[in-house]
Amino acid sequence: MEAPGITRHRRPFLAPLWVTLLGVLLLGGIGWTFYSSGTTTVVFLVGSVEKDPGTIDDAPLSPEGEARAQRLAQMFGGSGSGRIDVIYESEDRRAQQTAAPLAERLRRAPVAFSSADAQATVARALREHAGGTLLVVATGPVLPLLIHELTGAAVPPAAPDEPDFIYVVSVPRFGGAHLVRFRF
Repeated sequence: MEAPGITRHRRPFLAPLWVTLLGVLLLGGIGWTFYSSGTTTVVFLVGSVEKDPGTIDDAPLSPEGEARAQRLAQMFGGSGSGRIDVIYESEDRRAQQTAAPLAERLRRAPVAFSSADAQATVARALREHAGGTLLVVATGPVLPLLIHELTGAAVPPAAPDEPDFIYVVSVPRFGGAHLVRFRF
């Protein structure tokens, strides 16, 4: 019996196809990672509204302040997309009373923070609620500090006779923050 002859069958060389497919999958995975992590956090900053005139340090809201708090609840308390994910409020009474109608309407407990911990509060809010929509209600002196921590821009404190403003800060994952201010 004779040994079989060596026969060569030509097999297609598939390495270029596999390398191309692997490159497409790798680039697609990197692109998807950047796309999914490229979120923007939107922070609405509101100063606590008018206090009832008096001599106590932590005065309650005035009737005009209560009306503005109700208007704030109507603005941000709607259903559907665009709702507020979390409410942060400073520890003073006016900030809590300003945020209370909205918190009740959304059925969410606000997160209270100390005025001294504004920097840590901003870092915590951006870390825990990345890509979300936040509302921060703070007293007059704390508000410019929070805006500075978010944007790096210096914002002068509002004058007592100046109407309240809502500051909108969009903080993208990549790039710098943007600040917009409009009347409340």
